[in-house]
Amino acid sequence: MEMCQMRVQVFEYKQSLFREGTLDAQFTQLQQLQDESNPDFVAEVVSLFFEDCEKILNDLTRALEQKCIDFKKIDAHVHQLKGSSSSVGAQKVKNACITFRNCCEEQNIEGCFTCLQLVKQEYLLVKNKLETLLRMEQQILAAGGAIPMIE
Repeated sequence: MEMCQMRVQVFEYKQSLFREGTLDAQFTQLQQLQDESNPDFVAEVVSLFFEDCEKILNDLTRALEQKCIDFKKIDAHVHQLKGSSSSVGAQKVKNACITFRNCCEEQNIEGCFTCLQLVKQEYLLVKNKLETLLRMEQQILAAGGAIPMIE
């Protein structure tokens, strides 16, 4: 595929992620921190986000399986997940965490289970989409091109 075509494809894919609300401006700010001295910065931060999310989601699942549910502990995990998702611009995950935290405040067990499933679903969607984006960008870099930015 021609370099120009690959760049257009990445730009349009990135635009679609913003348009559908998967990513927000924080992701653009993250990309602006990447430069020649650290060309893998975004990929490294996103990879840490994936690791963090999977650990937190496992902790949340275990916490909700307890006979005596500790809503403060669950809320702390959700708060951590919200912060992690905010740091990479994963807007739909962050928004699902806000709803989840409301259920914790209300001590709504069923709501917490529903929110956990929603957060897991949104996380898997953003993970797949970010992996696709990073793979596309890596192809451009490997071919000697520059990654198109969205302002």
